Amino acid sequence: MWLTRAKLPALATAIVKQLVDGQLIETESPAGVQTDLLAVLEQYVRDEHEISTKARDLAAARGAPPTEASRLRKELARQQGVGVGDDAIDYLLAQFVEMLMHSANVDEIFAQDHQLKLAMRGPLRNEQASAEQMEDAVRKRLKHVQEGSSQWEIEYQRMREEMTRRRT
Repeated sequence: MWLTRAKLPALATAIVKQLVDGQLIETESPAGVQTDLLAVLEQYVRDEHEISTKARDLAAARGAPPTEASRLRKELARQQGVGVGDDAIDYLLAQFVEMLMHSANVDEIFAQDHQLKLAMRGPLRNEQASAEQMEDAVRKRLKHVQEGSSQWEIEYQRMREEMTRRRT
């Protein structure tokens, strides 16, 4: 998962800044738009976590290797209509545009959907790149542990939390 709850408020703020500074939307309440975006992001994190948990449980129940959980995760996400992996950013952008169209906090939208998505894609890509760098650093430190094992899951979380604390 490349989105963490701790980084969601900053990400929502960056997206609102892109939209307002680029004069793509007009709002009397940027904080309200940020709250709306935050709600979409939090729901996505919950959905992704639920799908990942179900996939791991299904793989374990079937006695399948941990790599099978990845395939099951993609299949479960497809069934639920949630974008994960490479589809996550496009899914989130579609959710954001839909939210902007219906938000009481957005007074006016001056851009077409593709322009809104283009402006919001930058902060999402930056966050994804940052998360990928963190993931690579954690994996390098955990070369001695077999990926997919219960020990790997525990050590991965511990190492990720430790590295996150050091960066902040």
